[in-house]
Amino acid sequence: MSTARAITSRDNPLLVRLRKLAGDPGAYRKLGEVWIEGDHLVSAFLQRGVHAPQAVITESGWQDARLAALAQGADTVAIVPDALMAGLSTLESPAPIAFAVPWTGALAPRPGLPTVVLDRLQDAGNVGAILRSAAAFGFTQVVALKGTAALWSPKVLRAGMGAHFGLHLAEACEVDALDALALPLVATSSHAEAALHEVDLPWPCAWVMGHEGQGVSAPLMARCSLALRIPQPGGEESLNVAAAAAVCLYESARQRS
Repeated sequence: MSTARAITSRDNPLLVRLRKLAGDPGAYRKLGEVWIEGDHLVSAFLQRGVHAPQAVITESGWQDARLAALAQGADTVAIVPDALMAGLSTLESPAPIAFAVPWTGALAPRPGLPTVVLDRLQDAGNVGAILRSAAAFGFTQVVALKGTAALWSPKVLRAGMGAHFGLHLAEACEVDALDALALPLVATSSHAEAALHEVDLPWPCAWVMGHEGQGVSAPLMARCSLALRIPQPGGEESLNVAAAAAVCLYESARQRS
């Protein structure tokens, strides 16, 4: 049974800590907690049957039976005035409910899992979208190399739409850590001779997605056993990295089935 309490002071220690958590993309690494904002993410988290220590809900949200039921999926519920939630939110229109949940810590890559490798991707929206594609197409692990946007930051979490909770996520990894995957690495290159659909793709494998402007680094490309071209009959190299990832992961899933 959840314990609910009203908090009305901006200086309450819980709210001070949560403002730090929500305001800094990498704060989860220091504080050991992740800020999950909005009913969609909260629902996705609870559907995994994972422990939720702390919920925060607005006074108006507490009057909504559906949101109140979600909040009671946490051990402790803090009910705050709507204006105080605005100070915690990373959204232009603050969500009425959020969770602070334990961060899993710095995980190491696991061998043998179908994997997506992120090489210095900067845009949080791209990173979150790739996590969604990974989850959709049967890739169960994402390995983010150093220089990639923080995987558990609020912006990446929002873009991931709950995909985080079904994936093994390793971040801030060195390139040498990819040896532990014991998988063939596959990348895309506009200069490759073979097109994506013309090759029997290995399974499981690790798809490598590179920096938005620079692509896959040369040392990492040298580790790849395959480099393939995505046909673009429109004549423009117009795919961004998230769209390219979706195409590649879909082709792996299509060939499997």
